[in-house]
Amino acid sequence: MRKLISAALVALAAAASPGMAHADEKKVVIAYQTGANPYNLGIANGDLAKKTGWNIEFRRFNSGADIFAAIASGDVQIGDVGSSPFSAAVSKGLDVKAFYISSVSRDGEALVVRPEIKSPADLRGKKLAAAPVSTDHYQLLAVLKQEGISEKETQVIAIPQPEIVAAWKRGDIDGGFVWDPALSELKKNGKVLLTAGQVADRGAPTFSALVVTGAFAKANPEFLGQYVRLIDGYNQAYLSNPAAWGPESESAKLIAKLQGGTPAENSEQLKTTVVPPLDQQVSDKWLGGGEKSAVAKILKDTASFLKDQHKITSVKDSYAAFADPQYAAVAKASN
Repeated sequence: MRKLISAALVALAAAASPGMAHADEKKVVIAYQTGANPYNLGIANGDLAKKTGWNIEFRRFNSGADIFAAIASGDVQIGDVGSSPFSAAVSKGLDVKAFYISSVSRDGEALVVRPEIKSPADLRGKKLAAAPVSTDHYQLLAVLKQEGISEKETQVIAIPQPEIVAAWKRGDIDGGFVWDPALSELKKNGKVLLTAGQVADRGAPTFSALVVTGAFAKANPEFLGQYVRLIDGYNQAYLSNPAAWGPESESAKLIAKLQGGTPAENSEQLKTTVVPPLDQQVSDKWLGGGEKSAVAKILKDTASFLKDQHKITSVKDSYAAFADPQYAAVAKASN
């Protein structure tokens, strides 16, 4: 580990000099989704590509399932995905590893329902939606199981978030488990029944992570260390001065232009962001610790649930191999 960190630190230092990597020499396709992530500013203003010296093509997707399909086809090398599609993908044999926890699901994702639905027990007989194989889909099914409501007693439809918003506005669904900007749209005339954090506290925790293909990680460890340092830098910048990301800020305006919604909505959404600091990322609280890591435990528990729901056919004995703390460790050492 020390040798790898030292080598990567040398590479990070070299990255500051011109000629380390030219756009025509180093290219990577990185998938992202909408959401309350400060690093979206680096996508919007082009700084992530400029500061790495790489030709980074950022592609927006509607769900983690879509991102994993693109990874499996070889079109994408890095993606920001939720733990449920992550668990499903690696259970099916996809060679990817989480190298940074981009968010822990709390208030930024929620089940929004019509006002007449007073409690989770009232979901019986209702039509509910979530993005396919997303963390929200997983948590929606978990809520139904917790309430003793079978899927036969309600209707759960798996459709992309833009379609959920359209169905909500038409009155075709009674509720949706969503993240922003769809969350803000549904909340305009709906109410939050449960947040993702509350569902986590009820026994179904989720997270989002940056994942990378095994082949790309092996070939480009220095880039991953540098990328984590930059991504984490946006989170630290936000935490140290949230006012600089207010509704009138250039940051909020750029993020809104990237992913939709108003600057004020995006500024408000950022308040829900929960990103573990690097010292927790490298510990067994998240990526470190092998079998003891939170990532390994959540992935396995999620896989067991998905198998029970007939969403996947098998569960691996261990998911420790799909959490890699070394690049967060490099970033932490370089701070």
